[in-house]
Amino acid sequence: MLKRYLPIVTWLPHYQRSLFAYDLIAGLIVMVMVIPQSLAYALLAGLPAVVGLYASILPLLFYAVFGSSRTLAVGPVAILALMTAAALSGIAAPGSAEYIEAALVLALLSGIMLSVMGLLRLGFFANFLSHPVISGFLTASGLLIAASQMAHLLGIDSSGFTLPALIGSLIPHLSEINLPTVAISVATLAFLILLRRHGAALLAKVGMPSKPATLITRAGPVYAVALTTLACWGFDLPTLGVAVVGEIPSGLPPLTLPVFDASLWRQLWVPALLISVVGFVESVSMGQMLAAKRRERISPDQELIGLGASNLAAAFTGGMPVTGGLSRTVINFDAGARTPIAGVVAALGITLITLFFTPLIAFLPIATLAAVITVSILTLVDIDALRHTWRYSRSDFAALLATLALTLLEGVEIGILAGVALSIALFLYRTSRPHSALVGRVPGTEHFRNLARHKVESDARLALLRIDESLYFANARYLEDTLYDLIATRPGIDHVVLICSAVNLIDASALESLKAINSRLKDSRVTLHLAEVKGPVMDRLQYSDLIESLTGRVFLSTYSAWKELTQHERSQTTG
Repeated sequence: MLKRYLPIVTWLPHYQRSLFAYDLIAGLIVMVMVIPQSLAYALLAGLPAVVGLYASILPLLFYAVFGSSRTLAVGPVAILALMTAAALSGIAAPGSAEYIEAALVLALLSGIMLSVMGLLRLGFFANFLSHPVISGFLTASGLLIAASQMAHLLGIDSSGFTLPALIGSLIPHLSEINLPTVAISVATLAFLILLRRHGAALLAKVGMPSKPATLITRAGPVYAVALTTLACWGFDLPTLGVAVVGEIPSGLPPLTLPVFDASLWRQLWVPALLISVVGFVESVSMGQMLAAKRRERISPDQELIGLGASNLAAAFTGGMPVTGGLSRTVINFDAGARTPIAGVVAALGITLITLFFTPLIAFLPIATLAAVITVSILTLVDIDALRHTWRYSRSDFAALLATLALTLLEGVEIGILAGVALSIALFLYRTSRPHSALVGRVPGTEHFRNLARHKVESDARLALLRIDESLYFANARYLEDTLYDLIATRPGIDHVVLICSAVNLIDASALESLKAINSRLKDSRVTLHLAEVKGPVMDRLQYSDLIESLTGRVFLSTYSAWKELTQHERSQTTG
């Protein structure tokens, strides 16, 4: 039980000094990268910049104890920041004391929900979001976040959490564009984009190994922050209207107690649930992908507990909702992190920065942070997914497009709820009309294939019907209709064999349908047989009276049914 709920006891006793060098380097690199990101995402959430630093300290330490991934880096991320801002915008003014208190409650509720889901082993819950729906949601969120940063890039005011609202609030203020801010924005965007696209190649040309070149290139936001902060301080750009982060309080994260206001909790429980689900899906997807590269594994249920503990830590130390971040996790992995000690190193480094170096950030332009967010978040906009999904499945594309459109037009909460609903609806629609095929014997073999696709042997008095789906309440009636239509269109049939090789479940509704089919076919003087029923399904059928009342037999294979029934028909014809 201890190893199950505290993964740290599985690796810490075996930790070797040789691993610390890797973890130390990775932790320091992540620390440098996390600082501008954390500041930017806190501002995106409508919170003071220092909240991002607070949310990057204790949550990392708690994840090291409770998380199952060796390389996942936890902290504020863009999507959760946007969802936080959307959830709190109707409760209080951004940056106010009430707003900060609500953010703590949001982190607390998210932590509680994630932890409870982990204890109840509800990691499968993420499966309710299909990949096209996730892709549509992430693409729309990326566009929304980029649109929300346009005001900071131009040095004007805007508000809103939908695309029409953001654009509508920008237009009246276009005459107020601040040119020095635009200059900083354009220079930072160009620098980050060019460095991302060509930096590693240029460093490789001068003889630098590919891995260090890649890491140096990915540290682009750090260079941008340093250069623009120096420029802003040296040229006294705030006097020209350039917005800066301002004074950030030094010191350790404060111990905070989220308010226990029943009405506030009722307002925030749905946003907290959505934040929990989205954060978990993003985190576990990244964790599983990187773990597979090292032939490791993570536990989705334990990840729920790890992320829950991290959010609880954020709630009690002045933070905001957190999850595993895409860019910082990739950097942590590429930098050679071997264990969560790398996260501990990063947390300790951020603590030192918060204690002693926050005055250096006072002249950091908000436009620089907006550019950092814009460049990093546009990686979520996956145009290829739109094209590939359109070619492969029009129904999946419809779900993707609907999720994307609703997220852009109605907001992230409506978008993710619609995505879950569409995923479930698509599943029910597809499985409610299962593919079925009349099959025949491939001459000279024991194999059976679709009559409509292959040249096979068939018997006019025998129908071999293969059902390619589990049988449950949503498709039980469809199965009845399929069999009744078959009998009506082929009056010469004496035997129907229902091939169950693809049936993994028969629920109570489907069982009643099978009983009705058996009775109806009996009245029509047609014998119903089953073939290739899987062991677990057969075990459940033993608890019913279907097998006893079945007019035919249960055959081990389709070939045995074919052989016996065709021979039986020939013997009766001969007789």
